Amino acid sequence: MLEVKPHLVAGVDEVGRGPLAGPVVTAAVILDPERPIEGLNDSKKLTERKRQQLAELIRERALAWSLGRAEVAEIDQLNILQATLLAMQRAVAGLSIQPEQILIDGPHCPVLPYPAQGIVGGDALVPAISAASILAKVARDAELLELDKCYPEYGFAQHKGYPTAAHLAAIERLGVLSIHRRSFKPIKKFIYP
Repeated sequence: MLEVKPHLVAGVDEVGRGPLAGPVVTAAVILDPERPIEGLNDSKKLTERKRQQLAELIRERALAWSLGRAEVAEIDQLNILQATLLAMQRAVAGLSIQPEQILIDGPHCPVLPYPAQGIVGGDALVPAISAASILAKVARDAELLELDKCYPEYGFAQHKGYPTAAHLAAIERLGVLSIHRRSFKPIKKFIYP
C-alpha cells in the first residue's frame, strides 16, 4: 500500500513588534502529528512557566523548528512590518525540512518559496502557529533578561522593552540606548525634543 506523507505545515509567528527596544523575533515550527503536544496556545495566554515547559516539548518533539530575527538597525531602516516579514523569511529559511505550506499569524505574509496564508488570531487557532508563538516569545524574553543584566536601571526584565510608564521614565532619566528603536515615536521624542 502507498504510504502518504503527512502534509508538512509550518506555523510562523513573531514576538516583539510593539516594544521600543530589542529585536523582533520570529519562529517557524513543523509539528509532528505522531507526537502531539497538549496545551499549545497563544503565548500571551500562557504563564511564563507554562511557556518554558511547552518550549522544551516543542524543541524536542517538532519535526523541525527555527528562529529568525531582525535587529534594531533593520527595524529602523525598513520599518517594523517589513523587518518582521524579513525575520519570518529567515525563520522559514532555517527549517531543516522543507514545508509544503506556511500558515502565518496575522494578515501579512512575507514573500516565500512556498504557499503561504495569513490567519488573523492564528496563534490561538492553529497548533503550529501557537508553537511558533511560544518559541519566539521564550527566545525574545530570554534575550531581554540578558539585556537587563547589562542595563539593570532600565527594567527590561519587567517590561521586556514595551513602552510602559517605568520604561519611558527610565529613558527620560538615563537616555536612549543603542538597543532602542530610534524610528519609534516615543524614542524620537527623546532624541529630537
